[in-house]
Amino acid sequence: MLSGSRFVVATAAFAFAASACNDKALKVDAAADGGRHAGGVISAEQASKVLAHVGEHTITLGDFVASLEHMDQFDRLRYQSPERRRELLKEMINIQILADEAVAKGYDKDPLAQQEERAILRNAMMDRAHADAPTPNTIPEAEVHAYFDGHADQFKDPERRRISVIVVANDKSARAVLESAKKANSAVQWGELVRAKSLDGSAKANVPVDLAGDYGLVTAPGAATGDSGKVPDEVRAAAFQIGKVGDVYDGVVKISTDPRLYIVRLTQKLDAHERAYAESERAIRVKLVQEKIREREDELLSQLRAQYPVQIDDAVLDTVRVDIGDAGAAGSTPAPVAPGGPH
Repeated sequence: MLSGSRFVVATAAFAFAASACNDKALKVDAAADGGRHAGGVISAEQASKVLAHVGEHTITLGDFVASLEHMDQFDRLRYQSPERRRELLKEMINIQILADEAVAKGYDKDPLAQQEERAILRNAMMDRAHADAPTPNTIPEAEVHAYFDGHADQFKDPERRRISVIVVANDKSARAVLESAKKANSAVQWGELVRAKSLDGSAKANVPVDLAGDYGLVTAPGAATGDSGKVPDEVRAAAFQIGKVGDVYDGVVKISTDPRLYIVRLTQKLDAHERAYAESERAIRVKLVQEKIREREDELLSQLRAQYPVQIDDAVLDTVRVDIGDAGAAGSTPAPVAPGGPH
């Protein structure tokens, strides 16, 4: 069941769906028998017809059709039969009843409920800003070519290497494991060693044994297209000193910020590659669309900030301290943000 704060948000969502119905023609199924709405287009007059009275509220045909329109096509398939459509109406009624009771109990004053309602309103404004935004296919060819020519470095993929790693506690155990690792003649033998010796939590992941210890693809430290930072530079550097796939780095990798030691095996090599225009065109089109949408959002926010002046009290903000407690511990509950004096 929805929590109290969700009732109010759900009601707001249906309200937006209904308002959207007034902005455009509604698609429903128009059957010839009995005037039932089963495809076709309904008028504003039809949209205003009341399906149900719920306390002081009404649910109209427009509200109902809007709910269907805002589903994806696969969810909409569930409501082909009259019985399932009646179930949807029943759910809308239940939401309205629960929302009314939540308001009566003051749940709409809950900060979380109000924040979620503001998020719905924000999304409605952003949807308007995105209206008539270009699609990847409508971006002019010349604009796509100009981006490709002007950002050549983005389409040069550096060499990437896939590695698998065993993490051990100290130098003594590392030397023994390294000797065993060099004798592992297959991915399965290496994987079994990873599971038996590695301290890394992912070593016990439920994956095929030949993928145990996999750290994914990495680039050399300093590569123009860098990595996410999850793999230490020292480990990446070691990977690029390994001669061939299947070999193990001839040494134990030490990291200044980590007392543990790493044993690295090379499992795959992908040569550097410069992508041609044909390979890059679709990605460029998507990127340009995203940039144009962001520009619209920034323009809208700039206009609104001029209309609604913003003042931030940094002194008050500086009093907030976030207590992380036992963050990361299994089963721990994050501590709330708490005010406090300067530390």
